[in-house]
Amino acid sequence: MSSSSSDENDEIEERLDDIIEDFIDEIYDAIVEAEPIPQRTRSYTERHREGGQHQLSNDYFNDDHSIYSIQTFRRRFRMNKGLFIRIVDGLEQFFPFFQQRKDATGRWGSYCTTKMYGSNSSIAYGNSADTVDEYLRLGESTALSCLHHFTDGIIQLFGDEYLRLPTTEDLQRLLDMGEKRGFPGMVGSIDCMHWEWKNCPTAWKGQYARGHGKPTIVLEPVASQDLWIWHAFFGLPGTLNDLNVLDRSPLFDDLLEGRAPRVRYMVNNHMYKLAYYLTYGIYPKWSTFIQTITFPQSPKQQLFAQVQESVRKDVKRDFGVLQARFAIVKNPGFRGSDPFMIHAIPALCVAASQAASTEHESGVRDLTSRRGSVICLILKDQFVASIPGRPAHPWENVDLDSGWRETCTFPEQNQSAFNIQIISYVN
Repeated sequence: MSSSSSDENDEIEERLDDIIEDFIDEIYDAIVEAEPIPQRTRSYTERHREGGQHQLSNDYFNDDHSIYSIQTFRRRFRMNKGLFIRIVDGLEQFFPFFQQRKDATGRWGSYCTTKMYGSNSSIAYGNSADTVDEYLRLGESTALSCLHHFTDGIIQLFGDEYLRLPTTEDLQRLLDMGEKRGFPGMVGSIDCMHWEWKNCPTAWKGQYARGHGKPTIVLEPVASQDLWIWHAFFGLPGTLNDLNVLDRSPLFDDLLEGRAPRVRYMVNNHMYKLAYYLTYGIYPKWSTFIQTITFPQSPKQQLFAQVQESVRKDVKRDFGVLQARFAIVKNPGFRGSDPFMIHAIPALCVAASQAASTEHESGVRDLTSRRGSVICLILKDQFVASIPGRPAHPWENVDLDSGWRETCTFPEQNQSAFNIQIISYVN
């Protein structure tokens, strides 16, 4: 009797437990279903982008009634207005992202000039993506998209035209330029530069950093005196030196495969058939590289070393102009992931070559030579000096026989070829 009664008590307790659990579950489900689920809505800011587009048009693109002059445009955009319009037309014609289209609500999107200005602001000044929001009413995500599409578009549109090996006509022009400077057969100078990569992944820092230095990525360019970048090999880790980069570079592929243009020039009554680059001492002793004399003894050797070390700095000067023109390359805090840098640096080289080409065709020889308080513009027909706080005036109005003339120390060949004189102003 006692065993049967205990079994019945156990069954009753189990049934009570089940009933209580079911009751609790029903109450819990009723409470949860009664609570409203918050709707996650996407935040939207009405920027009135039409007002920003209208203001940009009135400031720079209103034909002869623009508020700011062409010179102001060149200084702020770091390129001529004609080049800017050419890039805008190309991007708008071949890339749907830069075309003005209607959104889902039927509202027209931003103009191509607005998107181009947004990407140019980040490239030229190294600004953050939301800097142009107050002026152009362009959001941060849109500005970043403009920047990425701009770098891809520049390479696809103009990479074959401006980032290429010299043609036969280009090669002859480079040879004539080198002969005037005292180096017949020279087609440019080559060097490597390291770009700091702030956002390098921690796992890759050992591959991209030398010793205890910061991670860098190597750029190997070939540049000429007219600031044209003929070759840009970018993307190798910073632990490699110039020789390691040269071993991986496609610079001499055309020469090895027999597709390079033929060259003939005479030096010391000897005919040569290979053009050469001016380099530093780390490069190998090849016939295509001309280094300086390390310890010159005779006056002839000293003159050669002095001139070679001066002319080979064309590529260094190109580095400086590239950084001065596009501040994004010297601002390690802005540069993002590795894929963006791989596309951005060649795109900037293309843009720099474009700017150099248009300025060369328009007659501007050099916009970067500064000395003292005078900004020198070296033109085809005349020299123009701009002194802060005073109106610009040509050189012929300046008394060159007075005590504030300083002649540059270039070799005689260079000075006679370009007639460059640097003027320093003294109060």
